[in-house]
Amino acid sequence: MSQDTYRRVVLKLSGEAFGGGAVGVDPDVVQAVARQIAAGVAAGVQVAIVVGGGNFFRGAELQRRGMDRARADYMGMLGTVMNCLALQDFLEKEGVDTRVQTAIAMAQVAEAYLPLRAIRHLEKGRVVIFGAGAGMPYFSTDTVAAQRALEIGAQVVLVSKNGVDAVYTADPRTDPNAQRLDDITFDEALKRELMVVDQAAFSLCKDNALPMLVFGADDDGNLRRAIIGEQLGTLIHAADD
Repeated sequence: MSQDTYRRVVLKLSGEAFGGGAVGVDPDVVQAVARQIAAGVAAGVQVAIVVGGGNFFRGAELQRRGMDRARADYMGMLGTVMNCLALQDFLEKEGVDTRVQTAIAMAQVAEAYLPLRAIRHLEKGRVVIFGAGAGMPYFSTDTVAAQRALEIGAQVVLVSKNGVDAVYTADPRTDPNAQRLDDITFDEALKRELMVVDQAAFSLCKDNALPMLVFGADDDGNLRRAIIGEQLGTLIHAADD
């Protein structure tokens, strides 16, 4: 699949990025993210977003400290909603009409997640931000991004990463011989055990031939470039694409 044909995308953003490396939300970071997304929308791309909550809570980490995993995951879901509302605010300040849909009902702050309604918003040029993960424990926001992309008919999942600009044969931060991969099939990535997202998300994309673009969010402008289909990062795709 060429990267110049995106009409509708799902963008996965890490919660850690929203905090700028700290707990909470860094307004300057979220504003910069919103400006890049707004530029992508202005280019005519329909953009849906899934945001993590790692700048507030990570269920797996809380579980290791003795907390019940399901309860910890629900706390993480609430953290994602806080990030969604922050991003919505800054997107609307950029003039982008935005809707937040959540997998857990909270009618005073967001719509309930309804795929057909999300599609309608996108068709009207609105950005839709999906919050509260899958609404169930034990599911990562990586998996939610893939699942939402399939339900709303997105053409690609754009996975932004911090600290790395693509998929490599090994961790480039620890292995000087790591080689950058610009293009790889899901089968090749599995064979090399290059699990850049959690396995459930990877399997969903592989089984449904949904391409995944993994790219670095550290460089200014990369979010916009990924949204509009410029060549960057690593495109992971089915063998016959």
